[in-house]
Amino acid sequence: MKNLPNILSVSRVLLVPVIAALFYIPGCPEWVIGIVFSLGAVTDFLDGKIARRKGLVTDFGKFVDPVADKLLVLSTMILLVHAGQVPAWFTVLVLARELAVDGLRMVAVGKGKVIPAGWSGKIKTFSQMTMIHFLLYLGWTVFSNWFITAGAVWVGLITLWSGVEYFLDNRDILRAQ
Repeated sequence: MKNLPNILSVSRVLLVPVIAALFYIPGCPEWVIGIVFSLGAVTDFLDGKIARRKGLVTDFGKFVDPVADKLLVLSTMILLVHAGQVPAWFTVLVLARELAVDGLRMVAVGKGKVIPAGWSGKIKTFSQMTMIHFLLYLGWTVFSNWFITAGAVWVGLITLWSGVEYFLDNRDILRAQ
């Protein structure tokens, strides 16, 4: 973990309890939570960019980066479900996709292969983070229920698409030996 991209990924994990704590501080404005979430989102952008540019891509980074993304996004979504700002079905869909892809990654590791985040996974994460930003900075009351539902359906479709793509691209891993 001794390189900057890996440190940035781990810092994203460390922001999760900060976000959770902020949700439970009475009167804490959602935009404050949004700033902390934004810091996490920026580390997601920077860690990959720096790792590729400086040749610092590591197996640890390939592992921790998607885990950090999942922790940041899913933890925030669960808190937003609790606050009544995100439909629970959407968070369950995202969680199911993440668990399925993680299961695929575990099988791959058992076969000596590391599956890094692909472009569709990056688009998925960006879409999810964008939706969360809208909710945290602009608040639930700015949007009508249909707008939130439409956004959740759109991001849900991107989430499903990226999960299916991981399985199609790595179907050889699931074949019996």
